[in-house]
Amino acid sequence: MSTAETNKAIVGRWFTEFWGDTYNPAVVDDLASPDMLLQYSLHEPRRGREDIKAFMGDFRAAFPDLSFAGAADLIAEGDYVVGRWIGGGTHTGPAFVDFLIGALPAETGRKMRFTGTTVLRLKDGKIVEELGLDDGVTALQQLGLIRKA
Repeated sequence: MSTAETNKAIVGRWFTEFWGDTYNPAVVDDLASPDMLLQYSLHEPRRGREDIKAFMGDFRAAFPDLSFAGAADLIAEGDYVVGRWIGGGTHTGPAFVDFLIGALPAETGRKMRFTGTTVLRLKDGKIVEELGLDDGVTALQQLGLIRKA
């Protein structure tokens, strides 16, 4: 298997087990480098396996049905894999304070559904960076944290 195909398989597993319907915390130890950077516009950047697991644990506690899935085939070139996705969830859990723009009180029942594109960089079979550009404005509007114009 080529490097591009191997990297796509790693990212495919990451998208399924980290961002998919059922979160598998062990996937972070299996696929992330020890100092992996996870960065999206809605949240503070996260660095390292434990910080990334804590982030996802809090996110899924607040949004128990959180799920993201691919919206197109993955594209790979060298050490990079790019994926388009769609996803979201319903805030039925505890207060969530991780959004850069503000916090949600517990159990608002608000739903978010939005899209994005993610670029992942791999080295020696491990994900070292996940940098995403998401439609955070849509999510924040749906959650009532910003108003529509």
